Amino acid sequence: MSVLLIHPPVSKPCEPPPGIARLCGALGAHGIGATVEDVNLKGLLRLMERVRDPSDTWTQRAVRNRARHLDFLRNPAGYPDFSAYERAILDLNRLIHVSGRSAGLNLSLGNFQSKFHSAIRSSDLIRAAEKPQESPFHSCFEEILPPLLEGKSGQTVGFSMNFLSQAVTTFAMVGFLRKKFSRLPIVLGGGLVTSWVRRPGWRDPFTGLVDSWVAGPGEAYLLSLLGKGSSAAEKQDIPNYEAFPLGDYLSPGLILPYSASSGCYWNRCRFCPEKAEGNPYRSAPAAQVLQDLEELTGRYRPVLIHLLDNALSPALLIELARNWRGVPWYGFTRITDHLGDLGFCRALKKSGCVLLQMGIESGDPGVLERLQKGIDLEVASRVLRNLKKAGIAAYVYLLFGTPEETEEGARKTLDFTVRHREEIGFLNLAIFNLPAYGEEAGRLATRDFYEGDLSLYWDFDHPRGWNRDAVRSFLDKEFKRHPAIAPILRRDPPIFTSNHAAFFVQSRRPVGSEKKLVNPFHL
Repeated sequence: MSVLLIHPPVSKPCEPPPGIARLCGALGAHGIGATVEDVNLKGLLRLMERVRDPSDTWTQRAVRNRARHLDFLRNPAGYPDFSAYERAILDLNRLIHVSGRSAGLNLSLGNFQSKFHSAIRSSDLIRAAEKPQESPFHSCFEEILPPLLEGKSGQTVGFSMNFLSQAVTTFAMVGFLRKKFSRLPIVLGGGLVTSWVRRPGWRDPFTGLVDSWVAGPGEAYLLSLLGKGSSAAEKQDIPNYEAFPLGDYLSPGLILPYSASSGCYWNRCRFCPEKAEGNPYRSAPAAQVLQDLEELTGRYRPVLIHLLDNALSPALLIELARNWRGVPWYGFTRITDHLGDLGFCRALKKSGCVLLQMGIESGDPGVLERLQKGIDLEVASRVLRNLKKAGIAAYVYLLFGTPEETEEGARKTLDFTVRHREEIGFLNLAIFNLPAYGEEAGRLATRDFYEGDLSLYWDFDHPRGWNRDAVRSFLDKEFKRHPAIAPILRRDPPIFTSNHAAFFVQSRRPVGSEKKLVNPFHL
């Protein structure tokens, strides 16, 4: 018995897919073979090669420099030159875009949009399965998948579908396999699948295409399916990245993704998708996490660790600060009193922390209180100052247009951001989407956001009159153009954003050493 695990296009091809690596670790620990195919990475690289005789100057330049750009992005020596990095990313992205344009697709290194197939309409996904030859990735999976399955019995195929940008291609591959291997068991899991299956009243519209759906972590389900018992995955097994083409990702060395937990330990925020889906919080002991990281970094020699938790627990942050002196790392954290202590931030810096992502969301204390974010803006200000002093970049996330915000509240967020322009390294600005099946949705006047039976969000009448068009206008015409904020937004790496931001951190050394701007990776 064996499993073929597939990572489908399109998602950012900068690091190996962590969910599949975790499944490989669990299966291997119980003696089950797993074959891995990162069709996303291979497919995107193939699309870059497809453009042959472009007519416009930009695409001609991209074709001419394709190999050089790929080498540049995989070589740490070039990353201090942001303009060269930006040119390489945008040229390669141009090739992806041109490859899909003639087929009515808006493709990029991180997204897939089609004029003909909606990722939230089951009938469109079924049509994608009926005509897999129309997929821009058809030649890739047609070449890769059959040799892995022909003449072999006892195979199960699992797709890890985490994003809407992967849905159309996933179903094209499912349809392709159904036509060639009609009795092949096909399992779908991943973040997007979890969101679909945990919707109230979920009914499978894909009977005959998909045999099984897995909501949440898939280790226990797969092990049970393959005869190892439902309790076989109670202990978190260490991820296995051996089967991935680790040297081919678009990063200056391996970025190693690792999850210490699933769900969110706070789990109180109103309008939170995690809360709406009822995802429980599960975490590995902090000591085990460090043991895993030590083993993984010794085996794979990454240049950066990406901690994937929705929010790193205080216990894990303390353990990292005390005992980790290995590979640099970054991840999401809540604003906590721990980070309000400068000494603790310096300890995190010594542990290798180069960047922390933080969802501050709003600069209006009333909005934060009503959203139950548990954030004190005075503490947030102190945290931002401490991180700056310690030499850790702050990647700040702001959320506009929530039902609790007004234009006045948005302007308070603008003021907060301007006041902390020296401490904020990077910014992510988002407009609020209302989870369709959370308890809060029933309190608002809602309507379809996108037409489709698989939609996860509603549009709504804002109770305070702060509608999406007004929010978007405020962001585009005022917030983003503010002279204190525009330079922060320009620092964000195109396409890869937070996945590559740590490679461009130019931070002061901790207080007490030479005050000189340095790159934390010494590239």
